[in-house]
Amino acid sequence: MGDLLNLVKVLIGKRFPFQLIYSNEYWMVESGRHVFPLQKYRLVYENLLAMGAKKENFLSPRPADDEDVLLVHTPRYIKHVKTGGLSAAELKALEIRYSPEIVRFAFLSVGGTILAARKAVESGLAVHIGGGFHHAFPDHGEGFCLLNDVAVAARKSITDKIVDRVMIVDCDLHQGNGTAAALAGHPEIFTLSIHQMDIYPKEKPKSTVDIGLWAGDGDAKYLAELRARIPKLYKEFHPNLVIYLAGADPYEKDQLGGLALTKTGLKDRDKLVIESARGLGIPVAIVLAGGYALEIKDTVDIHLNTVRIAQRVQRIYPGPPSELAAVSRPV
Repeated sequence: MGDLLNLVKVLIGKRFPFQLIYSNEYWMVESGRHVFPLQKYRLVYENLLAMGAKKENFLSPRPADDEDVLLVHTPRYIKHVKTGGLSAAELKALEIRYSPEIVRFAFLSVGGTILAARKAVESGLAVHIGGGFHHAFPDHGEGFCLLNDVAVAARKSITDKIVDRVMIVDCDLHQGNGTAAALAGHPEIFTLSIHQMDIYPKEKPKSTVDIGLWAGDGDAKYLAELRARIPKLYKEFHPNLVIYLAGADPYEKDQLGGLALTKTGLKDRDKLVIESARGLGIPVAIVLAGGYALEIKDTVDIHLNTVRIAQRVQRIYPGPPSELAAVSRPV
């Protein structure tokens, strides 16, 4: 009987063949009545436990060091963030209530994506139950985003010589304007953003590749545009890390957009981005990014589907990147 129980424990552990990054502090920030549902993080965590994840599958991030955040953000901005010195205009652009708790949340989120990137490079894949704050610019925050965890993680992965080329695949509803601006002039980092054109942000700095879609385009148009670039761009750029923003907000019942993707279409998107990379031996760090469905259950379901796709793909391509990387590297 004891042997059987041990076997069951082993099999359950294999359900998550990668690290999950999460902090209970993510959902404990008081943001008032707001369209951004911070409680989604706790709900995703609880559902993952119900799906068989164990607490040892989760790693808790520590707040990012100033040294790391300053790879992207200006000293003046970070000083004002930490001391409460943001101007009225800066607070208005942020669109979320400023507090010491939201500052800690932002630094934890950066730390979480840095950790996810490192764990992905070690084992092939990692999922950050958080992150994706791509509207933060070097010198200011916007659109619920105080610090740009994605840009910082990309820069730190290269600065620390973990990798030499990073590709950011941003499938959030909104264009990654802060990421594009922060990483312009860094040819070792490729930024791809597929987004809805006729919504925020009004100004869209140029990514390496931008795919602009319009309200009502739906699954077929979205997936056709993405398939025209993935995996082609992986093979051309040869990244040794992909950071994937798996936003839930292209969903047809999202409150902030109109791309009208179904849950099936979003699963197809996840499979295309993740499986194409892993099949080429490229590590993938996944961050959840946005999601503002009328029913929070829909947002949580979409995020859980992303994790399920990641599980299936990692079972097919379980080896660490070093075993597969020759496939994707230039000869």
